[in-house]
Amino acid sequence: MTPIISLPITSWDQPCSERKQSAAMDALESGAVLLLPDLPFALLDGERQFLSAATAGAGKNVSLSPADGSVSGSSAQGAELEALSAMMERFAAASRGLLRQLLPHYDPTIRLARTSFRPVEIAGRVSSWRKDDSRLHVDSFPSSPTGGKRILRLFTNVNPDGQNRVWRVGEPFEDVARRFMPALSAPPWGSRQLLSLLGITKGPRSAYDHHMLQLHDRMKADTAYQAAAPQQTCEFRPGSTWLVYTDQVSHAAMLGQHVFEQTLHLPVAGMKNPNRSPLRVLERLIGRDLV
Repeated sequence: MTPIISLPITSWDQPCSERKQSAAMDALESGAVLLLPDLPFALLDGERQFLSAATAGAGKNVSLSPADGSVSGSSAQGAELEALSAMMERFAAASRGLLRQLLPHYDPTIRLARTSFRPVEIAGRVSSWRKDDSRLHVDSFPSSPTGGKRILRLFTNVNPDGQNRVWRVGEPFEDVARRFMPALSAPPWGSRQLLSLLGITKGPRSAYDHHMLQLHDRMKADTAYQAAAPQQTCEFRPGSTWLVYTDQVSHAAMLGQHVFEQTLHLPVAGMKNPNRSPLRVLERLIGRDLV
């Protein structure tokens, strides 16, 4: 089962001892959820207006681009959009500050990716099985290949009504990979370049990305696995923050509203123990290089 490791951190710029840094990195790289139960993200008075599903318009998330600072997915305009953007930029900066204190080993190579605000209730949301995040899965995205880079995500529950964010977390990554390995196939010849040339993917899709995307889809499509896989329920209360490698930890979001999320990408070489990465696990099981 996926361990939940708790650390007593109460501010986003809190200095951390080498012992705490080492414990945090080891927990994450071994496939645990790292919980900071007393680390809230405080909203400014003018930002509480965004605690409404209407903030996301017809979608489910509001996103902040790290490339140009643009905000997408919101119906806000004018001064309201500027305030929304400023709120999300504050969260991105707070997340980056926390990582510098807690995981300084990653600092030379880790990069901020998308920042999102999720003001829509998860439960009852209708989607296709492939996009249904209430099904156990590991993260892999059809249009955004990582080339083996890790996907580290940081979440904070800012729900004003005391509602917990409820997840299911499943079995270790290697167990998942071994279970579905017989159903995974190699990418078709030439598909890597073709998908990129056609603009279907943002850059070439490596063999690693191909296998991870198949793993993501096979997990979600297997209803028997969803019901019978080793799993446990985790509840993250308002005012708590948690970090997890979502490309490694099997997870499903079941319930909750009003959460911030910061995605970060880390090259495998930037890890303390690269052999724990999904890339190295899959390469070992398949018997060849995947990037």
